[in-house]
Amino acid sequence: MSAATATSAQKKEKVSLLATIGNNARQYGIVGALLVIVIAFEILTGGVLLKPNSFVSLIQQNAYVIILAIGMVMVIIATHIDLSVGSLVAFIGGVCALLMERAGMNWMLAILLSLIVGLIVGVWQGFWVAYVGIPGFITTLAGMLMFRGLATVIVGESVPITSNAFRGIARDYLPNILGFWGPFDGLTLVVGVLCIVGYAFSQLRKRKRVEKVGLVPEPMNLTILKIVLAAVVIAFVTYLLASSGNAEQGGIPIMLVIVGVLVLAYNFILTRTVFGRHVYAVGGNRKAAILSGINTKRVDFLLFVHMGFLSAVAAVCMLSRLASATAQAGMEFEMDAIAACFIGGTAVTGGIGTIPGAVVGAFVMGVINQGLSIMGVDTAVVKTIKGLVLLLAVAVDSVLLQLNLQKPHSLHY
Repeated sequence: MSAATATSAQKKEKVSLLATIGNNARQYGIVGALLVIVIAFEILTGGVLLKPNSFVSLIQQNAYVIILAIGMVMVIIATHIDLSVGSLVAFIGGVCALLMERAGMNWMLAILLSLIVGLIVGVWQGFWVAYVGIPGFITTLAGMLMFRGLATVIVGESVPITSNAFRGIARDYLPNILGFWGPFDGLTLVVGVLCIVGYAFSQLRKRKRVEKVGLVPEPMNLTILKIVLAAVVIAFVTYLLASSGNAEQGGIPIMLVIVGVLVLAYNFILTRTVFGRHVYAVGGNRKAAILSGINTKRVDFLLFVHMGFLSAVAAVCMLSRLASATAQAGMEFEMDAIAACFIGGTAVTGGIGTIPGAVVGAFVMGVINQGLSIMGVDTAVVKTIKGLVLLLAVAVDSVLLQLNLQKPHSLHY
């Protein structure tokens, strides 16, 4: 190969790399914004934000936002909204607390029945949206009022939780089965290495799958860059987790396991199943979806059933963390979940959005909350800043979307 040919190939690879990054600016932009926000608050808090136990606290405090955002992003993709999730957290949390403390039920059975209640509520709301035709906004607005009222009736002032096993869901870690390797939890280090290997394998496998069907994969340089950056982030998070806890326990919080399982499961549902493809189809063009034979009523119904289930999971996690059920639990949770979705790149008009994006959006909100809290900023100011961040994120997302529509795309997958 001549020098001129080699130079030409390098230029094409560079242009292709830049074009691919440009076409995916919406996805990469939010990740970059999260890193900038984390670094900024790490400096502003004098290094407190990323101390091991502070990082674990960040996960435990924002688990409910991530869990609710998982369901909310699917609902928004299909052009709906759910305003009732905060009230559902209070209502289902109250049901769970009463089953344990007043009925004397085993905590695991109480959790199971609470999840069933969440599914029943999802069926209730899904029926009105899908089969009666009442818009999701109105249906869930009614649900927000109804379930907040029911929570007030059944809970009263509060119902304290006495079960240490149940409270351990929010505060405990996975068993330290591999012992401590120096100052670090051995199990966490092993899981961290497996995550790095798994991510690298998934990216390389994705390239081979794209090539196999005759499409053009993303530039190899970009794949390597993504693997390296992900490895650095995973390694740092592994270090923080492995260093966390106390003399008795530490490493991977149980809450992180719950969130991780839900993220992986629902990301698979949304991206690898017929139901997930139907959700995107309905959100992209409902009339075209109907003409293509998709049962849009069934899709809408199942979306709210999933949302009810995830609201119940969030309720259990929040109840375990607070160790007391109150009628005021879950206030503004729906706003945090909706904001996480939009900050994470979900389109206001529907049809566009990802669960990983919503998770990143939830962490953006969580870092802002925790960082400002550490700095002692007033709650009113925190809400103001969060509102401005949401507005800015949607504005930037809209601009990037318009630019993306106006320029030609390089077909990389």
